[in-house]
Amino acid sequence: MYLIAGLGNPGLKYVNTRHNVGFEMLDAVAAYYDIKVKKVKHKALIGEGEIAGERVVLAKPQTYMNLSGESIREIAQYYKIPSENIIILYDEAALAVGKLRIRPNGSSAGHNGIKNIIYQLKTENFIRVRVGISAKENGDMVDFVLGKISKEETRQFVEIAKIMPDIVKTIISSGYEKAMNLYN
Repeated sequence: MYLIAGLGNPGLKYVNTRHNVGFEMLDAVAAYYDIKVKKVKHKALIGEGEIAGERVVLAKPQTYMNLSGESIREIAQYYKIPSENIIILYDEAALAVGKLRIRPNGSSAGHNGIKNIIYQLKTENFIRVRVGISAKENGDMVDFVLGKISKEETRQFVEIAKIMPDIVKTIISSGYEKAMNLYN
């Protein structure tokens, strides 16, 4: 069994912001595999289904970004999902818009949502699918990540969302190494 979680912030205020790219990517996966992510459980909106012959739980933590780990930990414990079967989809300011990086583990690289997941799971060993949002060199990072996505960024995120179901399927069916070779 796998847990696939998209990170973001709940509420209309945060819709179409850079920090909610993880939610958008999870929505693309859910739509493609016809998994309804509507049940409120474990401080998240969740849905259960199947991808590549494996049972999956899709989740959108509703704890706000910086406390995402609380929800991820609860879901993983409840379903007895090992950390190496957790896939997190999220925004990455250090990558250009439209770029992807898949990694099997590592530090938070300053991302507070990932930092909290590491803290709550007590491990860095979970798969990350980082979606570039290309931070400005100057300016407030909080304002940037909570800022609205431009039309050009939207076009690039739509293209990534089109391949996200295949990325997740590849990770589940063939492993993260194969996904890294195909999509990094």
